[in-house]
Order: sequence, then structure tokens, then C-alpha cells
Amino acid sequence: MQLPNPEQAVVDTERKLRGYCLNLMHDTGRHKARVFAATLGLTAANAELLRDAILAAIVTHKAIERGSTLFGSLYTVDFGMTGPAGRATVRTNWLVENGTDFARLTSCFVMED
Repeated sequence: MQLPNPEQAVVDTERKLRGYCLNLMHDTGRHKARVFAATLGLTAANAELLRDAILAAIVTHKAIERGSTLFGSLYTVDFGMTGPAGRATVRTNWLVENGTDFARLTSCFVMED
């Protein structure tokens, strides 16, 4: 199964990637940012590279439906990524909000082996 309409998926590069997942100063995101930097060599300056990899992966990798909330259906897509410092599996989490037919990235992080 793929994410619904993967070509319409939304990844907020500024807020979600640069401002949270790759932000070493964010209260909770800094932990993810440290792992992205150490494992893949990705920093906030590489947010577009991460975004492009995520959007390419959701077209070719299967999504696992994780259930639903009051807001909509939850999905996970894992994919292998190579960055400047190495290769790792990245997990992306998605929400397809009620009344919509496309997914919005809610989080992403490097998986531990």
C-alpha cells in the first residue's frame, strides 16, 4: 500500500524539517537532529535534500497504516537514505486528515539498527 496520493504529499521544509527534525536548538527535535548529523551528515542546511529524499521515497516505498485518531489516518514509510556521512533507514510518519485525500508529514527520524 502507498500513501494516498503521494504526489500531493505535504512536507513543511521550514517548520518540520529545518525548524524541528534538523534543529540542534529545538527542545525536543535536537535529539533527532544530533542523530541525523552523526549518522547521515545532515544539518538544517540540508533540509531540502532530506525533503527531496522523503518525497521520492513515498512514491516507491510502501506505507503501513498505523490506525486513526480523531484527526485522521496515520501512516509510516521507512526508506534507506545516503547522506554526506553515511547510510541509514529514515522513518517518516504521516497524517491523512479527515476530509482530505493527501498526507502531511508529522515527523521523521533516523532508525536505530
